[in-house]
Amino acid sequence: MYRNHPALEVRSAGTSPNARRTVNAGDLRWADIVMVMEYTHKNRLKAQFGRLLEYKKVVVLDIPDDYHYMDPELIGLIEDSVSRHLEIPDQDV
Repeated sequence: MYRNHPALEVRSAGTSPNARRTVNAGDLRWADIVMVMEYTHKNRLKAQFGRLLEYKKVVVLDIPDDYHYMDPELIGLIEDSVSRHLEIPDQDV
């Protein structure tokens, strides 16, 4: 969603072993801010990568992980929630 946004550098990965791409230690070292949809995702990351997250800001977007990939409703929820946490200029993403 935000890959082509000029003000952001993003990576996307899942916490589930079944994710298209799973988060790894390199992703967490690279990130300034880690955003997850649910507290379950945050807890998985803390269990697997606790030390790497000690000094990272982890934001829970409070979006249930009940949507299909790129569902239009999910995209809207993510955009609304992310915009509340980041100061980014309005732009089509």
